Amino acid sequence: METTVSTKGQIVLPAELRERDRIRPGQRFEIERLNAGEYVLRRRTDPDGLVDLLLDCPEKGWFVPIPSESTDTL
Repeated sequence: METTVSTKGQIVLPAELRERDRIRPGQRFEIERLNAGEYVLRRRTDPDGLVDLLLDCPEKGWFVPIPSESTDTL
């Protein structure tokens, strides 16, 4: 696949890759320079919290967040 660097220096991942790997806006990546012109891009594996970890579960619909309940009445 081919992509282009924008005037702002941004590289867009093709839609096919984003859909296949369920890449969502705001997800973080690390880039490593191997040699001149060779780079490795890795999605960060450390989720920000348990909910993010569960939402990244490979089986779609396995986890659905629920609204939290107040403990004020206990």
